[in-house]
Amino acid sequence: MPDFKGKVVIVTGGAAGIGAASVRQFVKAGARVVIADLDRERGEELAGSLDQAIFQPTDVTSDKDVCALVKRATSEYGALDVIFNNAGSFGARGSILETSVQDFDATLALLVRSVFLGIKHAGQVMKEQGAGVILNTCSISANTPGYGPHIYQAAKAAVEQLTKTVALEFAEYGIRMNCISPGGVPTRLITSALGAPDEAAAGIGKAMAAMLPMGRTCTADDIAQAALFLCSDEASYITAQNLTVDGGEATGKKWSTQHLH
Repeated sequence: MPDFKGKVVIVTGGAAGIGAASVRQFVKAGARVVIADLDRERGEELAGSLDQAIFQPTDVTSDKDVCALVKRATSEYGALDVIFNNAGSFGARGSILETSVQDFDATLALLVRSVFLGIKHAGQVMKEQGAGVILNTCSISANTPGYGPHIYQAAKAAVEQLTKTVALEFAEYGIRMNCISPGGVPTRLITSALGAPDEAAAGIGKAMAAMLPMGRTCTADDIAQAALFLCSDEASYITAQNLTVDGGEATGKKWSTQHLH
């Protein structure tokens, strides 16, 4: 496991799913972590269960809140080494003909403005430090139509390009920035999108696994482990990249002997 002893990490959307798994892995690796989320109950519960974590209630679409989040990390721990801009949801769903302007704007705010704000405020601190790592959650749907709602897919494509172009600006300051593209992970994001209870995740995952090349679904820990690597010193020469972690999902359908005919 990468060594994050003494490092300070922010994880947005850190109260559940991929975010919570990442929080646990960063703490396990020695980091001091600030959990950012709107879900105060889950966030405080997670922070209370860990030795080196605190919770900061945060609306990631709010400039004021994200600025306060970064200030909390630096005032509490004296530095900011990593920010994982992970918060998100599917947002507007359904036909483009039925999508309201309000839902369009809210989806872009949650998925793109939030990443912009995380980059902007954390980047200023990291520039002054002369070092830092920024990781953004993208998706296989950024490059593969049909893997999510229209606005979600467009937003994730924007996250990928924002990551790559700003990584070029930040490189001279000693800041690395990458994004990570999960495949389908049966978490609250999926269950809420389907209108199903959280406990339905296992059944949904089983159905998904039957269609996937590796015969199992991607887990939150799969993404968390990849996130740790990209944010670690072992990845010190990796920047402006999008790491896909999907078990081959976006590459094609599960192979079988039927493909020989």
